[in-house]
Amino acid sequence: MNTVTGRSRAGSRVRFALLGSIAAVALVPSVAQGQDAQAQPEAESTEGDIIVRGSRPIAESEISALRAQKESDSLVSVLASDSIGRLPDQNIAQAVSRLPGIGVQRDQGQARYINLRGAPLNWTTLSFDGIFVISPEGRDARFDSIPSALASQVVVQKAVTPDLNGETIAGNVNIVTRSPFDYRGFHVAGKAGMGRVALGGRGEYEASLVLSNRWETSIGDIGVLVSGSYYQRDMVTDNFEIDWEEVDRDLRPLAAGETGPRVWAREIENKFYRLTRKNYSGSAKVEWRPDSQNKLFLSSVYTVFADNELRDNYRIDADDQQSRVPNSTAACTNTGVQPPAAFTTGYADVCTGNTPFLGTVYGVDFDARFRKTDYSQTVFTNTLGGDHEFGDWTIKWRGNYTRSEDDRSQPYLLTYQSPSFGTNGVGGVNRVTADYDLRDPGNSQVRLFRTLRSPAGVFSRGAAVNAYQDFPNSISSAVSLIALDVTDAYTGKLDFAVNTTVFGDTTFRFGAQYDNRTKERNELQLTGSGTAFNNALTAAGIALDINGILGDDPFKGKIRPGYTLTHFSDDRASAVLAQALRTATFAPVTANFYNVGEEIWAGYAMGTTRFDWGNMVYGARIEHIRNDGSAFVTLPGQATSLVSIGTSQTLVFPSAHLNWDVRDDMKVRLSFNTGAARADYDVLRPSFTVNDANETISGGNPFAEPEKAMGADLYWEWYIRQGGFVSLGLFYKDVRDVLFDDSRVFGSDALNSGGINRSQYILNTIVNGGDGYIYGAEAALALQLGNFLADDSWIGGFGIQANITYNKSQATTPDGRKVRFPGTSKFVYNIGPYYEKYGFSARLSYQRRTSWFSEIGGEDTGGDLFWATDDELDASARYSVTKNFEVYFDASNLLNGPGRRFAGISQRTLERETFGRRYTGGIRLTF
Repeated sequence: MNTVTGRSRAGSRVRFALLGSIAAVALVPSVAQGQDAQAQPEAESTEGDIIVRGSRPIAESEISALRAQKESDSLVSVLASDSIGRLPDQNIAQAVSRLPGIGVQRDQGQARYINLRGAPLNWTTLSFDGIFVISPEGRDARFDSIPSALASQVVVQKAVTPDLNGETIAGNVNIVTRSPFDYRGFHVAGKAGMGRVALGGRGEYEASLVLSNRWETSIGDIGVLVSGSYYQRDMVTDNFEIDWEEVDRDLRPLAAGETGPRVWAREIENKFYRLTRKNYSGSAKVEWRPDSQNKLFLSSVYTVFADNELRDNYRIDADDQQSRVPNSTAACTNTGVQPPAAFTTGYADVCTGNTPFLGTVYGVDFDARFRKTDYSQTVFTNTLGGDHEFGDWTIKWRGNYTRSEDDRSQPYLLTYQSPSFGTNGVGGVNRVTADYDLRDPGNSQVRLFRTLRSPAGVFSRGAAVNAYQDFPNSISSAVSLIALDVTDAYTGKLDFAVNTTVFGDTTFRFGAQYDNRTKERNELQLTGSGTAFNNALTAAGIALDINGILGDDPFKGKIRPGYTLTHFSDDRASAVLAQALRTATFAPVTANFYNVGEEIWAGYAMGTTRFDWGNMVYGARIEHIRNDGSAFVTLPGQATSLVSIGTSQTLVFPSAHLNWDVRDDMKVRLSFNTGAARADYDVLRPSFTVNDANETISGGNPFAEPEKAMGADLYWEWYIRQGGFVSLGLFYKDVRDVLFDDSRVFGSDALNSGGINRSQYILNTIVNGGDGYIYGAEAALALQLGNFLADDSWIGGFGIQANITYNKSQATTPDGRKVRFPGTSKFVYNIGPYYEKYGFSARLSYQRRTSWFSEIGGEDTGGDLFWATDDELDASARYSVTKNFEVYFDASNLLNGPGRRFAGISQRTLERETFGRRYTGGIRLTF
């Protein structure tokens, strides 16, 4: 790909291999002009390759990344492997988050998804060595399943050219894997470390190994490389969550100074996780170069993300008696705290003195759910390919098979509930009365009390109670889920390039590509409940209340939810599941099954014309896409049947890129590009639920059109001597056919049966809505004092890498509202000072992204949903004891800031979770 490959003026390949204190980085563009010769690392020539040996890996890695970026014919940001290794970046999402224009979304404190220049996460695609890969989740590419140790380089392509897939709007993240020809001969690099997670006092472990060698034989040069990596984190979390809603029976007038409508906390809960997360990978590559004009290779990459969780979930179901809320429109006759009306809980009743953020609810359900999950996501990608040169012609071919699996299995989910409320509140006295104080958005508080009831049925607060097990409760169900999504993808590519004298000096490229992808979802579920299940538990000596599964493990978090708890025992919970297996069987969940196929035939033509002042890249790509989907549909009064629907369309993606060399060290880039983001596979499924009485259908939308975009980019880049860099850029994208949740006429006869025409039913699904736009500005800076000093004194080791991105977006919903696109933060920035000299290096990395829109909400959620501002601070230190041996120390999440979501307004916290600081140390070896 032209982002990482170029030619020197003499026309020979040039390879740079940074052999610092960790694994080498392979880059193949020509040496950037304007670099001070004294600033380059020590170099020697071996068989036409340039081998760069360095003692300052941060600076040298930055030089190499900037060299690849400068020589690219399109707008890219590049990260070299040594930069990845200089901070605690266990996965690709965390590593590329240091680059300009990138914001990340986290799960359990770990970077997972990428928002590129304010765009929704599904608008960014993923590829390995230029082959696009469908993530186990589908279009929402998950980057936490890819260990950073796999990459020799990461190229973020922000303005794609016609030779790249057209299925992206924001851009593509290309993982360039290591090659045995990155190194001169035998090479080994290893890393081992361990550490501690402060919250809960649990462990963190990491290790990686790269082995590589190359040989000169009578049939050419042969190279073999194998690598592996492993990362594990054991952790606990501090969490509280609140679900909000508008209550249609809350009709009392607003008080003076109060703005409406009132939004109430319908559920107040804590989810305490004990979990182990793992990332591990293995890769192998064999390359054969029979001569300087030919290369053949076979590569395989296998990555795993595993998430094993135990979750204690306690929930106050405040609105379970919402239908009893007094619905008078008159103002309250008294002020202050008043008892609730007879046989009501006080929920959403301002006349009791309750407000949405402070009050008391009486006799409500307090349930507990205990869950074990064995989630895993795997990607297994295999590529056979070759590059061949015949004079002015170059031919490249690739064949790829990738299998992605998303295992969402839950061995058990056990639910314990309070006694029923009963007719006219007969059972209310066996339930919880709870004081709630939600005024602090960072600290939800509840206090638990027994419930008292007067002869007239009026509830009041009794004695305080500290733990859930002190209230009457019993098991209501035990559910086990086996769930697996599998995506099989086949890709064939053939690319031609020819150098001509057309327009002076032009390279024409053209090629074809075929993709065939199929995603299938299958679920099996078992539910144990009822008399037979309870009798089996009793016969096995297992208590029917929560005491049957509680263990001896005390709560390890620091949050104080207002009650005490002891974690449940996995062994005891598994014993409950064993009884469920005796009384029930697994059955397919046909409503969640789907099989969606995608076949794409693509071709492109493009030209690169070079001038004295720079070059132009222009051309177009055409793609014909066919989708076929199957899913089960149950029609009223009929048996479940399999429905299949197919659609097809043809899209054209023109683009043009201008690269102006203002000076040897300065460039201006202007690009016009187009792209499309296709609906995800679960959207394209023809899975429907039909209600003939209401004439409604809900489910997928196999007729959803891709979201389409036209964009422009204008960037100025200054490559300062000795690896410094300054850039300023503007970008704009105009988007059409934006996807939203909506209701509209079904418009198909696919579900007609039994003489009933359902084509005019209302379909509740995801549909193409209005248009939208994203625009913004981006600035980046990379400098070190050594750039400006005449001598080589100690002070020259100070440097900084920083960037900032401004984003603004707007989309029109089907009902005409104007909202931001999901994932658009107004500002995203990184500040990374460092020092590197005499074998020692130390770095800080501060990241901040302002709040961003998550999803459309409504009356049942308390408004649209947002993520709050996220601040992250990481630190790292390294010391090279010898040229082959290094010790390191990493500190992550030093601010211990929360992951927080809110509904409508910032004060209305939807979720708040903290994860603790992490500290890791270890060694690295390179030979």
